[in-house]
Amino acid sequence: MPVGITTYGAYIPQYRIRVEEIARVWGDDPKDIKKGLRVLEKSVPDRDEDTATIAVEAARSALRRSCLDGADIGAIYVGSESHPYAVKPTATIVAEAIRATPELMAADFEFACKAGTAALQTCLGLVAADYIKYGMAIGADTAQGAPADALEYTAAAGGAAYVIGKNNIIAEIEDTYSFTTDTPDFWRREGQQYPKHGGRFTGEPGYFKHVLAGARGLLEKTQCTPDDFDYVVFHQPNGKFPRTVASTLGFSQDQLKQGLIVERLGNTYSGSALIGLASVLDVAEPGSRIFVTAFGSGAGSDSFSVKVTKEINKIQGLAPTVAELLEGPIYLDYALYAKHKNKIVL
Repeated sequence: MPVGITTYGAYIPQYRIRVEEIARVWGDDPKDIKKGLRVLEKSVPDRDEDTATIAVEAARSALRRSCLDGADIGAIYVGSESHPYAVKPTATIVAEAIRATPELMAADFEFACKAGTAALQTCLGLVAADYIKYGMAIGADTAQGAPADALEYTAAAGGAAYVIGKNNIIAEIEDTYSFTTDTPDFWRREGQQYPKHGGRFTGEPGYFKHVLAGARGLLEKTQCTPDDFDYVVFHQPNGKFPRTVASTLGFSQDQLKQGLIVERLGNTYSGSALIGLASVLDVAEPGSRIFVTAFGSGAGSDSFSVKVTKEINKIQGLAPTVAELLEGPIYLDYALYAKHKNKIVL
């Protein structure tokens, strides 16, 4: 039997900060920032939101779209680089919140921005081997960016949850391919509040080398071309990188645009590609094929070929879409943003 996505859900905090507001504080030209990053604003967590609460909301949204409840889930894996505890899993919090405990596997994953897709691959393998009937993979983050650092313009908050199974699948995962090297383009040591990065080194040989190699590897493995897909989603650290990769590989901007949400959302790290995929699933029709490549610094990429089934029509309207989650933003000035992000500790 094919293995694939049986349901999905996303969550995005309502608060936002515009690029102009961050630029105003640090004396940057907002026109240059927008042109360079192609980002207009980013999401900001509320003061009582963290990776755990975001993951719980995404998980609940996924279950709301299905006939499943927490007890049906045999494994929960949460990928993030901003887990609220250094020693205490986020996955157990999610499991308890959706009443999936105690008979299940649970763990937290870390691989920078592709921790969520690594969790997805793990669930895919467990379900395919019949160790579990359903597994839940989550990518969620409240991304960090130091004051005045370039990351501050894009580091955002949000997440998505996917349940993998064999029954009533809405999208078959046809194949997957990964490409991994030891490339230290981005890092944060234990106890450090903010990550560091290698500047332009994060583009090449970080992002571009791994995303292009991972995407080409899957295209070769499946003997497909970009023309075989209706949609494409890439990890979105900014609005420029995924557009460049799409053009380099031969995907059109029309194939890219539905999943390209970074301009209004920012970079949600482990949630980035998975929220982009959710945005595509919100509108996809039976038979649509989706190409997805996530990237994680350190560095690696995970690529997926996904084919939508007729079951998609039954669940699309049962939980908030990504477009709906982006509506009604509450804008913050920099002072309130700093308070929300604990840059100001009371």
